[in-house]
Amino acid sequence: MVSIQNLVEYYDELYPVSEAQKKFYDKISLDFQQPVRYLRTSCGAGLFEHLLARDGADVTGIEYFPELLRSANLRRRNQLMAIRFFQMSELDMARFLGKGFYNILSNLSNRIIYIHDKTLLRKFFFDSKQLLSENGKLILEFYNYDKFNQPGMYLPQRESLRAKMTTKLEASNDGLWTVNQTIETGSGRILPVMENEVVFLPKPDEIKLFAKEAGFNNIEYFSDFEMSPFTGKEDTVIARIS
Repeated sequence: MVSIQNLVEYYDELYPVSEAQKKFYDKISLDFQQPVRYLRTSCGAGLFEHLLARDGADVTGIEYFPELLRSANLRRRNQLMAIRFFQMSELDMARFLGKGFYNILSNLSNRIIYIHDKTLLRKFFFDSKQLLSENGKLILEFYNYDKFNQPGMYLPQRESLRAKMTTKLEASNDGLWTVNQTIETGSGRILPVMENEVVFLPKPDEIKLFAKEAGFNNIEYFSDFEMSPFTGKEDTVIARIS
């Protein structure tokens, strides 16, 4: 069961855009002619996309949940910016979006786990390769599931002044993983976000394998957007794939 409406109000503060993230994208965008063409899958409330478009980029965001998509579209006060949002999942993007068009394709904030099947995740890499331009880059941000790999594990808590988000992952007897996620408001009220949703937890080695299968040649891992080395002990993984 999914109750995304309970997350929308707090989305931007629980998933802020850091200065390090902005600088990371500024750096990789130098490899392309302006305006750089971005695609973000599972774009959430669209905060980062609006920052990119405000700086002159051509930006497309796709989001499966209509509540988040509505929030992203409400930001569009300046019609001159090259930005658009569509309700769409990663599984449909190669059917409806322009092949070979995007310079940088991103899936951030650990949303990749909701491509909840290994076969579908493989498809995501093949579809990403089709949508990217020559020398285009795929950027992924997810948790290091070689570290968080115990039944009943909790991911690092996300917290703002007004809310805390708790995420618990549980392994079932048939080998599947499910996620339960809640928001605790400032008043102490506990609101459900995800209840027993099936997810797939990718490992860095699997990401490398799937990327190679899809025709990508270069896979680099960092532990954060400051491009600190990833040793396997850190909480998060940033994958830069080309």
